[in-house]
Amino acid sequence: MATMIGLTGGIGSGKSVVAKIFATIGIPVFNADEEAKRIMQTSPEIKTKLIEQFGTDIYNEHGLDKEKLASIVFNDPFQLQLLNTIVHPVTIQAAKDWAAKQTSPYVIKEAALIFESGAADGLFKVIGVTAPLSLKIQRVMQRDGVSKEQVEARMQHQISDTIKMRLCDYVIQNNNQEMLIPQVLELDKAIRAAL
Repeated sequence: MATMIGLTGGIGSGKSVVAKIFATIGIPVFNADEEAKRIMQTSPEIKTKLIEQFGTDIYNEHGLDKEKLASIVFNDPFQLQLLNTIVHPVTIQAAKDWAAKQTSPYVIKEAALIFESGAADGLFKVIGVTAPLSLKIQRVMQRDGVSKEQVEARMQHQISDTIKMRLCDYVIQNNNQEMLIPQVLELDKAIRAAL
């Protein structure tokens, strides 16, 4: 099984851009957030649990109604915790199963909630991606077409960047001033040396 390295950062930090750079240099990347969405759409067991918890109208003819689910969980911390309790264990196991099939020296597991979900326990090292708050808000507003208030509401459900970056073994600065590719190449060397 390939050694798993976590890649995390708050919303708008640019962790997906960093993940693409790792993929470009030949390191396989598992996107936990995308996998969680896929599981909620395709797993009959998870679908049943979500309907029991959040009601039948969170699914429609197109599948999971993400906006409906978001309106429930992002307005109620208890409901968000219930959602995470249903989805995170399955996603964590999916990442382990995927890593077991990889042949590279290490793989990247990209996830927004590595520490919040308890997924950090199974990782060799964790890389954090950080950016100034104003830049993160601007990126998410442009990417998702949402208001500043909506971005700030989402951010309230994540550990603060200051704490998250202290928990990480490595930190990448994505502040539009320092180049990302040299930082990733340097980390690739450090990780290979640490294996």
